[in-house]
Amino acid sequence: MEDAKEEIKSRLAVEDVVGQYIELSRAGRNLKGRSPWGVDKTPSFMVSPEKGIWHDFSANKGGDIFTFVMEVEGIPFREAMEKLAKQAGVELKKYSDGDKKIAQKKVRMKEALDLATKYYQVALSKNKSVCEYVFYKRNLNRATVKEFRIGYSPSTGKALKTFLEKKGYNQSEMDGAGLLNQYGGDLFKGRMMVPFIDTNGQVIGFTARILDQGEPKYLNTPETMLFNKSRFIFGFYQAKEAIRRDGFVVIVEGNMDVISSHQAGVKQAVATSGTAMTEQHLKILSRMTNDVRLAYDGDDAGVNATERAINIAGKLGINLSVISDYHGAKDPDELIQKDPALWKEAVAKSKPAVEWLLDKYEEKLDLTTANGKKEYSDVAMKVINYLSDSVERKHYEQEVAKRLDVTVEDLLSKKVNTNSAKRRLKPVKTDGMQDAKAKRMRFLEDSILAIMVFGGDAGAGIDLEIPEDETRLEELSMIYETKFKNQSPDSLKKDCLDMYSQYKKARTAERIAELSAELDECEDDEARAKEILREMKKLQKG
Repeated sequence: MEDAKEEIKSRLAVEDVVGQYIELSRAGRNLKGRSPWGVDKTPSFMVSPEKGIWHDFSANKGGDIFTFVMEVEGIPFREAMEKLAKQAGVELKKYSDGDKKIAQKKVRMKEALDLATKYYQVALSKNKSVCEYVFYKRNLNRATVKEFRIGYSPSTGKALKTFLEKKGYNQSEMDGAGLLNQYGGDLFKGRMMVPFIDTNGQVIGFTARILDQGEPKYLNTPETMLFNKSRFIFGFYQAKEAIRRDGFVVIVEGNMDVISSHQAGVKQAVATSGTAMTEQHLKILSRMTNDVRLAYDGDDAGVNATERAINIAGKLGINLSVISDYHGAKDPDELIQKDPALWKEAVAKSKPAVEWLLDKYEEKLDLTTANGKKEYSDVAMKVINYLSDSVERKHYEQEVAKRLDVTVEDLLSKKVNTNSAKRRLKPVKTDGMQDAKAKRMRFLEDSILAIMVFGGDAGAGIDLEIPEDETRLEELSMIYETKFKNQSPDSLKKDCLDMYSQYKKARTAERIAELSAELDECEDDEARAKEILREMKKLQKG
């Protein structure tokens, strides 16, 4: 069921699952809250949206969404998976019997898409007129074309299909990958091809722009087992390092805006490909940063999209701003063609989204009339209600009151309270406090392993087996970053040796207790009793 497990994890953010049980607040890149086991005096429960893991420093527990539900609900893995699958909308029966077949089918589809990408790249290199379009009309350089794996789909009807058939791929695999049309021929013909690349660097589909006149201007891969447009973010694979490094992301409207922006040096640009922004899109981005900058048009569609984004961002605690100074250009791509430096300047001078939206409403309505003021106050207070931060709400209430020449009390008297009541915390099932000795052992083991893996020479000479499980390693990374990363090497080494000494003593005491219990049970086995006594004596000597 590994494939089903990964599908569930891709659909459910760890902060959303944990947030059903405890309230979380942002602490830098992570989120923090009170332990659901009620054993901390101050918030010691940490969640890393970026890594998809959690760790409770007071209870010394940690893991992914599955281990959290198992621990907090006191249920086995299977029940936890069924519970989370229901939330994620994943049908487990699709995976139970044919899990291997589905996994194999996905592998074959990814291979076919990767070969198609290489085929399109070669086709581009061999077509002079298409090269002129890509390199001169679109002004893309070779490094950008290589980075985004841009290619060209020949205009003949079955060129790609014939190529893939010769490589051993059948029609069902090509169709499943979204490469064929309803008649069994190539879906993409005579177009500049730009692959959709997932977070692992694998091609899962394409967006294709027509070179000559014709419709549709852009043609995207339909939804497949690999490609889901409500979750896919174009350019995220190429942008994630820049987003992590600089702490912000720029959301543009078009895929070509993304590519041009990266070439211009603003590599934090991404786009929601061929669909409106969803909560899932923003959740994915919020795992990397809470500074989200929108580069939308100032037309009605752009205003509506920004209002939707403010609503979603308010729920997620995201700082949303709008890039608006295009110096007369219609979009980022056109501005970049004019002067890449102007695009960088525009990104740096983004305006808070609510302020930008209030300005747009003010441009559209006549605030010298009673009706204009009424309409403005209606839409303004609706947007302000989206904000979760009380200080931010108060600021914009005062701002709107000033623009309308009324008091804040006047606004509040007409305001409809759409804020939902605070969600009750779900009670946590527990069979009692964790054994103190076991807790201490887990604490020592976690700390020592975290230093061994991430503390350089500070963990040298310690004889503990380093885990290979990826989730466990991510958890150790969180422990190290939270507790140890600011210590000097000498201090870290001393702490590690002290904890290892305590750990060995505790392990020895644990083993002696086990042997003592076994000794009580083997009164009739003199040989085994003598063996136990020898081992106990050896342990006591150290």
